[in-house]
Amino acid sequence: MKVLVVDDDVVARMMLMHLVDSCGAYDIVEADDGEDGWRQLEAGLRPGIVFCDLRMPRLDGLGLLARVRAAPALAALPFVLVSAAADADTLAEAGRQGADGYIVKPFAAGQVRAQLTRLVHPDEEPAAVLRRLGIGRERLQAYLGGLQRQLEETGAAIPPSRDRLLQLAEGCATLGLADSAARLRAAAAAVADAAPASPHTQAALAQALGAVRRQQARVPD
Repeated sequence: MKVLVVDDDVVARMMLMHLVDSCGAYDIVEADDGEDGWRQLEAGLRPGIVFCDLRMPRLDGLGLLARVRAAPALAALPFVLVSAAADADTLAEAGRQGADGYIVKPFAAGQVRAQLTRLVHPDEEPAAVLRRLGIGRERLQAYLGGLQRQLEETGAAIPPSRDRLLQLAEGCATLGLADSAARLRAAAAAVADAAPASPHTQAALAQALGAVRRQQARVPD
């Protein structure tokens, strides 16, 4: 899995890359500021997660995060901000902008590992889902197809209801998509009555839809 590390401070960037490397076998890609990171993403880079410094020239962490959340192909990308700032206002703004996590400098391997573990959950193998549910591949594909349609319909609803998001989360969990289920539950918890769909909710739906499509392609013949 690719991990994109964005930081204009070369020493801090190297330290963070080393900590990511110490957490497992990751293909680490570096960017020296937000503009460089965005250029690589626009060119087709699709990391499994981004660790991005908050304060940078040209394009800062919140600026890059805003671009990522506004791009349909990238909206569900797990995005962790890194900064020496730990005040309540900064943390609240990161949350409002759709950050999935926040690490305070000076960081340690435990912080990085916790974010990777929390945000990058591998989907259950379809063969394991078949055994757990006691069904055949045709039935599993039918379930996945139904969940795909419901996700697409919910994405078109403004806003999706809390109950609907929780229902979709349970569907994802049943079909082995634990990360998607966790994201949808978090989105449901943040839903305010009569409020428009937030970027976080839209990103969770987009991520779940992508996970369903990947799972469909992995079902054994």
